[in-house]
Amino acid sequence: MSTTNPVDIVNQLVNAVNQGNLDAAVACYEPEATLIVQPGQAATGTKALREAYAGFIAMKVTITTETYKVIQTGDIVLFSSKWNAVGTAPDGAPVKMGGVSSDVLRRQANGRWLIVIDNPYGA
Repeated sequence: MSTTNPVDIVNQLVNAVNQGNLDAAVACYEPEATLIVQPGQAATGTKALREAYAGFIAMKVTITTETYKVIQTGDIVLFSSKWNAVGTAPDGAPVKMGGVSSDVLRRQANGRWLIVIDNPYGA
C-alpha cells in the first residue's frame, strides 16, 4: 500500500491491527513516537508501542475509521478521524471502544508519512 498520502499510513495501521500484525502496526510510527494508550497514559518509543499494541491486538479487535479532517502544512499533518473498535478481552468479555482521534504525522525524507503522535482520545 502506498504511504505517500498521510491518510494511507493511518489506513495501513488500521489494517495491521485488524490483521493482528504487530510489526506492521509499529512500522507506521516514527521510532520515538507517542501513543496515548488511555487518557493520562502514554507509550513512547518503539518498545513501548510494541507492548501497547500487543495488548490491543490480543483482544482481537476490529477497528473501523472515518476520516474527519486532514490539515497539512509542509511536512506535518494533523489528522482527525472517528473510530470504533470491537473485540474480546482476555477474560472473554466483549470490548467496545470508540472516539475521535487527533494524530500528528510527519513526511519522512523518502516521502513516506509516519505517525509522530497518536491520540485516539483527542476530541
